[in-house]
Amino acid sequence: MRLSRYFLPVLKENPAEAQIVSHRYMLRAGMIKQQAAGIYSWLPLGFKVLRRIEQIVHEEQIRAGHIPLLMPTLQPADLWRESGRYDDYGQEMLRIKDRQDREMLYGPTNEEMITDIFRSHVNSYKDLPLTLYHIQWKFRDEMRPRFGVMRGREFLMKDGYNFDLTKEDALHAYNRHLVSYLRTYERMGLQAIPMRADSGPIGGDDTHEFLVLAATGESEVFYDSAVTDIRLGAREIDYDDKAQCQAVMEEFTSLYARTDETHDAALFDAIPEERRKSARGIEVGQIFYFGTKYSEPMGANVVTPDGSRVPVHMGSHGIGVSRLLGAIIEASHDDKGIIWPEGVTPFHAGIVNLKQGDAGTDSACEAIYGALKAKGLDPLYDDRDERAGAKFATMDLIGLPWRITVGPRGLAANIVELTSRRTGVSEEMSPEAAVARVVEIYAGL
Repeated sequence: MRLSRYFLPVLKENPAEAQIVSHRYMLRAGMIKQQAAGIYSWLPLGFKVLRRIEQIVHEEQIRAGHIPLLMPTLQPADLWRESGRYDDYGQEMLRIKDRQDREMLYGPTNEEMITDIFRSHVNSYKDLPLTLYHIQWKFRDEMRPRFGVMRGREFLMKDGYNFDLTKEDALHAYNRHLVSYLRTYERMGLQAIPMRADSGPIGGDDTHEFLVLAATGESEVFYDSAVTDIRLGAREIDYDDKAQCQAVMEEFTSLYARTDETHDAALFDAIPEERRKSARGIEVGQIFYFGTKYSEPMGANVVTPDGSRVPVHMGSHGIGVSRLLGAIIEASHDDKGIIWPEGVTPFHAGIVNLKQGDAGTDSACEAIYGALKAKGLDPLYDDRDERAGAKFATMDLIGLPWRITVGPRGLAANIVELTSRRTGVSEEMSPEAAVARVVEIYAGL
């Protein structure tokens, strides 16, 4: 993409309404525009990052054996009456009526609808285990929407639902989701710590939230600092191996890590004092096992090997796709702007032409731009007739991980600069070497 043809409405000043870093930088970088309280349009740059995050989520869910579908945003109220949640959910649910006076709701979650799909098509234990998921917009009418996409009313969420014959099988699905979520977050450059949490209106006894430590987090968290040293890394996981998934679950959850709702002061005090930490955390996902809470009242039953019919065991598992943008920015920024991890960056590299209109620099930039595209990468070429300082400020604000700077003085010696946004370190090399280096960096992702 050439910046002269792109829609990137950057702001020079900090918007007065933005209270936290992610909201401020998303507005300044032209990623979002507020349309109503807690409701945003996603402008091209923000939409690109949103799609990158969504793609990683899809890839890791499919790797774990989960099957994508798509459910509607509007749901009939009668499904929620079957489960008993329609009247209990509270004012966060947006209730509406269509022209036939039928009661509907804008879905805050999909346990009832997915259970209805399951009971309509699955009757035998032979079709289990089964995990279905989708990535869809949700609406929860927050009393005080704030902090941009971190606490909006409309948001994009991946929610998945497992159906299993026994509790043991369902807890394996729980562990499988935990492993897949850990890999998902690490691919985005995040460390999200699984913490024992409260189930809230979803229900169930077993639940973990995944929290990214950040000063602006909405939750107070308590943890053993040793938990921050654990990484899943590049290890291969067989998602059908119950023992292996259970081992990862125990590795990441045996150390103390809890949100304030489930905090146990006595257990916390048993940790060595130097490892007792409290901080703020941003929730970016949650997994639940809730047994037959929905299958029993809604008649989601299967025939067992002995011919009897039993309700299936279920769980639900969510990742806040749109919220993740805010979390990543909160965890990765400086006073100049965003610093995108390579896994989610909207463009793989920025190309800055220091003398637009000069035949030599124009030609060199075009060659670099074309070479990166030929390797399957997506560069952003700043071909505007602007001063160098303004171009650098834009690149720093939007946070592309790598910048290639091309000027006539360097080109006289066949040299360009390759700069890391994270470290600020620049290296001089030939244009061909800069392209090869950027290609190598992304080849391992």
